[in-house]
Amino acid sequence: MRYAISTAPQRCSWDWLLEVWKRADEIELFESGWTFDHFYPLFGNSTEDCLEGWIALTALLQETNRLRGGVLVTGMLYRHPAVLANMASTLDITSRGRLELGVGAGWNEEECEAYGIELGSMNQRFERFEEGMEVLTQLLNNDRSTFRGDWYSLEDAMNNPKGPQDPLPICIGGGGLRRTIPAVVKHAHHWNYGTQTMSLDDFKMRYEVFLQACEKEGRNPDEILISTMLRYDGDAQATIQQAREYEDAGVKLGIVSIPKDKPPEIIEEIAEVLS
Repeated sequence: MRYAISTAPQRCSWDWLLEVWKRADEIELFESGWTFDHFYPLFGNSTEDCLEGWIALTALLQETNRLRGGVLVTGMLYRHPAVLANMASTLDITSRGRLELGVGAGWNEEECEAYGIELGSMNQRFERFEEGMEVLTQLLNNDRSTFRGDWYSLEDAMNNPKGPQDPLPICIGGGGLRRTIPAVVKHAHHWNYGTQTMSLDDFKMRYEVFLQACEKEGRNPDEILISTMLRYDGDAQATIQQAREYEDAGVKLGIVSIPKDKPPEIIEEIAEVLS
């Protein structure tokens, strides 16, 4: 099992977040770090503080030297995919090739209602997401791009300069059987598994669908990194057992959610547990 860290920039100070990343940057066990793309905190009191994930990631990658980084995952509905493509190429350049581009359809009703963003039906969300992925992949790979869709359009559009990574690694998050997993196989280099019913048995079922989709598209499943979230609450054996079970089921990257109620030194404790 390979390991990464997740520090959703909610309910924490910038100083805490920065110190965790700097410490993780010195620990080779952790290959990447991830923020999230929400404007209200998740899980509990949504009136608490929350930093914006892309700006936080940009600053964190400037303050570190080795750690790769991404947003787990960017909601397609929050930004036009052409804007996102330009953001991604620029951050890949300024981080010297350390960006992981995480994307998903988006789902948060509370944020959308608060900001007047049209969330749409489930079908509309995924129509928009699928078109957005076409826009992203064109702009990340072509000198000029033209596209006509129901949600987005491009006319001889540019996104230059490109970042140093060719291709730029794309991570798609989610577990939808009908649209998300096929999108992973079509566009992504990394699949982050996570659903509201997340469990080992649920992952195994979705992994079989993933393998079937790879076979249908003629894609080697070994080309796609699979990750999931791991929890650490002080019980080392529980975290190790969770990592082993998911690794046996096909997951190669465990992304450890760092407890916000602990000082930044918790990162060394977690590394020692997992080493």
